[in-house]
Amino acid sequence: MEELNYIDLFAGAGGLSEGFIRSGFNPIAHVEMNKDACDTLRTRAAYHWLMENGKADIYEKYLKSANKNKEEFWKENIPDNIINSVINTEISNKTIGNIFNKIDNELGKKKIDLIVGGPPCQAYSVAGRARKDMSNDPRNTLYLHYVKFLEKYQPKMFVFENVPGILSAKNGEYLEKILIAVKKAGYEVSLPTNKQQFLNAKDFGVLQDRKRVIIIGWKKELGLSYPEFKIKENNFQILKDLFSDLKPLKNGEGTLNAVEYLKPTTDYLKQTKIRNGLDIVTQHIARPNNENDLEIYRIAVDEWNNGKRLNYSKLPERLITHSNTNVFTNRFQVVNGQGVSHTVVAHIAMDGHYYIHPDKKQNRSITVREAARIQSFPDDYFFEGSRTAAFKQIGNAVPPLMAEKIAEKIKEMI
Repeated sequence: MEELNYIDLFAGAGGLSEGFIRSGFNPIAHVEMNKDACDTLRTRAAYHWLMENGKADIYEKYLKSANKNKEEFWKENIPDNIINSVINTEISNKTIGNIFNKIDNELGKKKIDLIVGGPPCQAYSVAGRARKDMSNDPRNTLYLHYVKFLEKYQPKMFVFENVPGILSAKNGEYLEKILIAVKKAGYEVSLPTNKQQFLNAKDFGVLQDRKRVIIIGWKKELGLSYPEFKIKENNFQILKDLFSDLKPLKNGEGTLNAVEYLKPTTDYLKQTKIRNGLDIVTQHIARPNNENDLEIYRIAVDEWNNGKRLNYSKLPERLITHSNTNVFTNRFQVVNGQGVSHTVVAHIAMDGHYYIHPDKKQNRSITVREAARIQSFPDDYFFEGSRTAAFKQIGNAVPPLMAEKIAEKIKEMI
């Protein structure tokens, strides 16, 4: 079968792309403005190149290195074109011509079959709109740059990912503008055909309740329709199936470096390829917390175990440090250890209060690796940058497991 080439726009740390690579697609370029995310994309591109060329030991050595030098690792082991395929720049009117030139150099005589990605979602998110007037936010029009890539490369199909808030933003006006623009570019377009018009990661085997709008478009002459996805029954649990092989930690404990697993793998970790052969795991590190927060965490877990969510305004007065107790009363929230987690979002980079570990003995927020697992990233996926940068990349990502199922359908359609 001929190679299917794609471009990933607003690529983040590569969760969406990981799913397409697993399904046999070939990335020509990733375009992303955040440097830490681009470094992660380069390291992941190095991983895939090394695996394809029988050099897995080199990648494993990098993960086990206590003082990782990513530039040296890339330079010594990976062809320049692999590293250069990650384009670290903002997509704008000023930069788009240069981005096209770089992609064309990578592309040669190949054709682009698919474009994937989703512009930053703050302008469409309900939370973002609640905080301030988003009407003049430049992110509202980033979709126009996405359309320019469709016009330039004329792929057979595209996948446009975003938050459910895009359905209601400005009473649906933003969504309507996007659909009109891609139709003008020569594409038929459709949203999920269910009543809600979004997909949920938990229906794809991800242990997370994460709703996303996945718009799929295709060249008019292909005469396709939105794919039907088989909902996967989920009988797995966070504590028993996702976290049980990781070493228990207290707040402030752990390391970004490689450590051994505590226990053998579980059926869930094997099925999802979260654990896939390595004998070490990295970035299992927990934030430090002050005594005030730790006491709140204990109360939150007790409440959760009694079937209730913690209401911040009902805490003992000595523990309340925020003057406004009328909003965000759920600012301390426990991850559901007996089921699927609530949505992991980028705010996890700011603090871990919304992601308290369900094991009261550990009394902490979740680690970088635990957050990555909730998002279905494999343990050999290394997030470059600081702990805070890693949390942000994870919170903004598309779960690779969900992306893989979408990619399989796209491959069938193409």
